[in-house]
Amino acid sequence: MAKTILGIGAHYDDCVFGIPGILLQAIRKNHRVVILSLIGDYTNWRPVAGRAQELVDGTIAICQSYGVEHRFLDFASMQYEVTAATKRAVAEAVADIGPDVAFRLWPHDGHSDHEVASRLSKIALHHGDRMLAPGVPFKRPKRVYLYDNGPRHTIGFEPDTFIDINDDWPRAIEWLGRLMALVRNEKYDATQFDGAQRAKESLARYRGYTCGVPYAEALRAANAYPQEIL
Repeated sequence: MAKTILGIGAHYDDCVFGIPGILLQAIRKNHRVVILSLIGDYTNWRPVAGRAQELVDGTIAICQSYGVEHRFLDFASMQYEVTAATKRAVAEAVADIGPDVAFRLWPHDGHSDHEVASRLSKIALHHGDRMLAPGVPFKRPKRVYLYDNGPRHTIGFEPDTFIDINDDWPRAIEWLGRLMALVRNEKYDATQFDGAQRAKESLARYRGYTCGVPYAEALRAANAYPQEIL
C-alpha cells in the first residue's frame, strides 16, 4: 500500500541535500512524498535579496517536477525558537500531512536553524497530539529517522541505517543542482557541479563505501526497529 513519506528540514534545501535519493526512491515506489521546510520567509537572507518569494515558488515548482510536494511554514532564519506557538504550528502541519515514515535533522549541528528545526520536528512527530486542539486527529508516524546535513553542519552523527541510492543518484544530484542554480538566479548547467553538489557527491560516495555500494545515504533510527534480514 502507498505510504506518506515526510522529510522535515529548516531550509528549502535541507532534505534535498540530506535525503534526495531516499525521497526519489519513494516516488518510484508510488509513495506520496512531502517536504516540510520550517523556514518560508527568506527576506533576511542576502543571497536572495529582493527574490525571497521567487525562491519559495521556484523550490515548490522544482520539487513538483520530481513528484514531491514541498510545503513551507512562515518562520524566518534565526528568528524562531522552540515555543508553544512554533510547536503547535509544526504539529498542525504534521497532523495535516499524516506521515507513515518521517525524517528529521540530526539535533547537533553548527547551524542554529537546524538545531531548532530538529527539536521542533521531534516534538511534532512524537508528541504532536498534545500540541493540537482537542479532537484534532493526529497520526503518529510508524518510523522516524534522523539524517545529516553534511560537512561543516552536522556534528557527531553516527548512522545505523544505510540506503542504496545508486539507481536514483543522477536525478538526486540534478535536483540539488537545480535548487542551487535557483538561488544564484542562473540557468542550471548539468555539466558543472557547484559546491553543494560536490559536497553531496563526496558524502554519498563515502556512505556508499561504508556499505559496499557506489552511492548511499545514511540515517539514524529514532527508535530500534525490527528488520527482515533473511
